[in-house]
Amino acid sequence: MTSSPGERLIEAVAETLLADMPATQAVLSVDCSDVEAVLHGQMDATSEPIAEGLGASPGAASGRAYFTADDAADAYDRGEDVILVAVETSPEDVHGMELAEGILTTRGGLASHAAVVARGWGKPAVCGAKDIEIVDKSLVVGDTTIHQGQLISIDGKTGSVFQGAASVSASDPPPELQVILGLADEVRRSKLAVRANADTGADAAKARAFGAEGIGLCRTEHMFLGDRLPALRRVITANTDAEEKEGLAALLELQQKDFESIFEAMDGLPVTIRLLDAPLHEFCPDIEELVEANPMLGTRGVRLGILKPRLFRMQAQAVLGAASARIAAGGDPKPEIMVPLIVNRQELALVRSWITEEIESAGLSHLDIPIGAMLETPRAVLSASDIADAADFFSFGTNDLTQMTFGFSRDDVEASMMAHYLEQDLLSANPFQTLDSVVYSQVKKAADGCRSFQSSFKLGVCGEHGGDPASIAKFYDAGLDYVSCSPYRVPVARLAAAQAIAALGQPS
Repeated sequence: MTSSPGERLIEAVAETLLADMPATQAVLSVDCSDVEAVLHGQMDATSEPIAEGLGASPGAASGRAYFTADDAADAYDRGEDVILVAVETSPEDVHGMELAEGILTTRGGLASHAAVVARGWGKPAVCGAKDIEIVDKSLVVGDTTIHQGQLISIDGKTGSVFQGAASVSASDPPPELQVILGLADEVRRSKLAVRANADTGADAAKARAFGAEGIGLCRTEHMFLGDRLPALRRVITANTDAEEKEGLAALLELQQKDFESIFEAMDGLPVTIRLLDAPLHEFCPDIEELVEANPMLGTRGVRLGILKPRLFRMQAQAVLGAASARIAAGGDPKPEIMVPLIVNRQELALVRSWITEEIESAGLSHLDIPIGAMLETPRAVLSASDIADAADFFSFGTNDLTQMTFGFSRDDVEASMMAHYLEQDLLSANPFQTLDSVVYSQVKKAADGCRSFQSSFKLGVCGEHGGDPASIAKFYDAGLDYVSCSPYRVPVARLAAAQAIAALGQPS
């Protein structure tokens, strides 16, 4: 009989203790997939799937299919278990996503809105199930039709979709998991840290409970999901200074409270706050004057900040206000501010000057708050050593870096062509799952250049590759200081980092 992941962990720990193995040998005796498996519910499927998509967030779930966030929320209020089914999700759907047992989309990839949000919550998701058609609040695939309110099941690890309710086991990590992770921490301590991507105090607390050593990416745009979205839209679309200032004042209060809760959960640990990176097609999809032909390469990240400088200044003020409030309450906040999607030194220097002015105005220069940039465009990565004198740290955003290096639309190619490329050996792996060798070479070259500029220059990664074991080994080899990933991937990243160190020794 095949042993379960939990049983294999128990056996590995028993063998380690009996043989009195050194920690480096012990961590190599465990499979990262077993650690991931015991953290999420597993499906016992007894039928063939009706459709396949991308396993975008691990775990399994069964529930009744609902096709809008409002319908999903209403069903939840009636006591039903819900699977939210959509072509793709947007910030307006987050209230239904939060209540659903799992999420199924017919479009989108591993870096899509549905995938990123689901992974952050530890919620199963299947994305890019392109054989499914949604017609009049029904799911249609081949000869099978599932109407709203009927049961379906999804497996977020394999990407399989099933008709009816499947048996789903609850996640039940054995105590031995903590033994293995403790040994892993011994091996990697001071060599490769593991942080988490988190946007709320609750997510930050969960990440810390999983062993995260800080926040490597706080996506501030995620703080404006749901009922907060109209407030952000008012700022983006404001036509007068008065309208913009009024909207910013409302956002400032909300942002400061959010940051206070995150600083409290991560007290004494670094929290990297990325300034707003809100693709306009997701956050303002119905505003005609903001429609762009290629929105993922359009007015987002630092570009929106340069067009709306008060927006970035407001965020800096919220960070500073939250830090002051936590200090007054006896806390030890350690904020870091990161500028997204830069392409050159001039952009970063301009935004840095605004942040510095806000720090000085708040009388908080003594906090020595690091100001850095997210390197996610090939131009920024390839010129990192020239930009480094304007930054205190860099974090590589490998989702966008992979997209721009390949010229692949990350929300489209995974569902439409990736399987064909893998089947025909045109690619050795999905580059959005495991770091590609050419993308790695860019990261390595940038890291070497920054370390030539300053040997202690801090470098991390906050793309979802930061939770992939094979990619973590490459980041360690590139000489990065930390990886950051979704909270529920932190235990896997802790083990994978230790395994990379045990196997590779000193990075090249």
